[in-house]
Amino acid sequence: MNGGPRGLLRSALHTRRRELIRLTGWSLVQALPALLSGRLVAQAVDDGFLAGRGTAGFAWLGLFACAVLVGAWGTRRATLELAGIVEPFRDVLVDLVTTGTLRRSGRLGQPADTAGVARLTEQVEIAREAYGAVVMFVQTFSVTAVSVLIGLASLDPVLLLLVAPPLAAGLGLFLSALRAMAARQRAVVLADEAIAEYGGAVAGGLRDVTACGAEERVRGRAGVRIDDAASAARALARLTALRTAALGVGGWLPVVLILVAAPWLVRGGATAGAILGALTYVSQSLQPALRGFVQGLGGSGLWLLVTIGRILEAADGDKEPQATAKETGTAPPRAAGSVKPGGVDGRVELRGVTFGYARSAEPVVQDLDLDLPTGTHLAVVGPSGTGKSTLAALIAGVLEPQAGRIRLGGVPVRPPDNGRLSRSRVLIPQEAYVFAGTLRENLAYLHPEATKCDLDTAVHAIGAGPLTERLGGYDAAVDPARLSAGERQLIALVRALLPPARLVLLDEATCHLDPAAEAVAERAFARRPATLIVCAHRISSALRADLVLVMDGPRCRIGTHDQLTADCALYRELVGHWGDLEQPRAAVGSGGAKRWRSRL
Repeated sequence: MNGGPRGLLRSALHTRRRELIRLTGWSLVQALPALLSGRLVAQAVDDGFLAGRGTAGFAWLGLFACAVLVGAWGTRRATLELAGIVEPFRDVLVDLVTTGTLRRSGRLGQPADTAGVARLTEQVEIAREAYGAVVMFVQTFSVTAVSVLIGLASLDPVLLLLVAPPLAAGLGLFLSALRAMAARQRAVVLADEAIAEYGGAVAGGLRDVTACGAEERVRGRAGVRIDDAASAARALARLTALRTAALGVGGWLPVVLILVAAPWLVRGGATAGAILGALTYVSQSLQPALRGFVQGLGGSGLWLLVTIGRILEAADGDKEPQATAKETGTAPPRAAGSVKPGGVDGRVELRGVTFGYARSAEPVVQDLDLDLPTGTHLAVVGPSGTGKSTLAALIAGVLEPQAGRIRLGGVPVRPPDNGRLSRSRVLIPQEAYVFAGTLRENLAYLHPEATKCDLDTAVHAIGAGPLTERLGGYDAAVDPARLSAGERQLIALVRALLPPARLVLLDEATCHLDPAAEAVAERAFARRPATLIVCAHRISSALRADLVLVMDGPRCRIGTHDQLTADCALYRELVGHWGDLEQPRAAVGSGGAKRWRSRL
């Protein structure tokens, strides 16, 4: 705990002094039963029942009941006065959160961090409720404890020696542990925030995680954060056991001491009513007030200090700089180890595959059969919305077909993926993912064992050399917000080229590149002994492919460029839309005739 939260609390109370004085006044009315309870019980016993005057005894107890009613009225008024202290404090916190977060976002040149505002305003509500509870518990305990001590002194000053020291010892034990409990409560909050932050990062990249086979790594890293949260909660629970000890010492030890000392007190002149009154003071007033104080300050008070601390950190922009993805943990987890073929070749087989986004909707892919031997370069073309991205997601295992089966290297592809397949394919979607970290971390995301020579070769093959130089080399920090969409795609393409995956799916992964850069990137993948499926953004991609799959909703045609030009009207229309394409066809694939099959 630093001085920030406590300073803010002191300032809030200082600015609401008038409301605090009124609250104190009503708290004194609320404490009237605590002040009179033991005294009235003693009078009822000594001057009433023991003196043989039952009517007088009941009269004293009737006064006690009246005092309880007055105390209840005082509690109601004190609760109403509490709103005048709590609500202005909430407004201060909201101002801190919104202005600080927006100022920080503006300083970074980024859009307003509305997610951060939403997250911290939730903490504002926690702080608001905790602040009200703490003020009420502290005020109630203070006036009750003073009232009880005054009442005990009125009965017999010796009783103070049996109650005040244990009460002070219990309070000291609790307050001495409060700092450590606050630190552990903060650890619990930070652990919960880490889980939420990691979950948000993973949710934003689920498609890449599934396509790259990173499920085990995601599960492992999520498990570490969950274990950390559980460990922090256990540590806090062990320390909060001191609250029970403090209650035992401050609340129950006085009862034991009064009972043990009763014979000695009687010999000293104390009456039975005084002893019973003392027990009433302790059990009916002091114990509940102490329990509320300890539980309130040890629960709501800790949440108050921690949440205010987090709010002040965000308002001041006092967070550590995010230098690399490893330091911040903001990057999504990469696949476990490097992506290796794992004994699965690049053969792709689809049998009767059907998929629609709703059972009642027309299927996007219907009854599709497709055989692609290892090394085939397939271009998937068609108008927008005809299912090209859906087909890529099905083959990658991101989506599960409603009917039919998909195999990669003879192994069924079905979500959730298994480790063998996950090391055999890479999917690069249209919106390339680049995280805050170094360029090396982004490029080697799927192949962490890549050497500088490997990086150089892949960067040169994709044509990302100028971008690498402009960014300052592999160890330069990458800010995704400062990269163009095409630059992000270049980084993602190098990332996909590095691992020895047997199947690469480029789902319009070059749409933000110019035609020349797109051709360079596609030929880099086509030179590898792997199956390449390109969901084409430009029809020129079809000229570089061995085979072309034309999708038009559930209707599909497959063939070479020359075959489809001759007998597929839609393909001729697509080619004509792009005009006279003079790009020479590259000799790609494994050589020889390719075996393929498609059923309409």
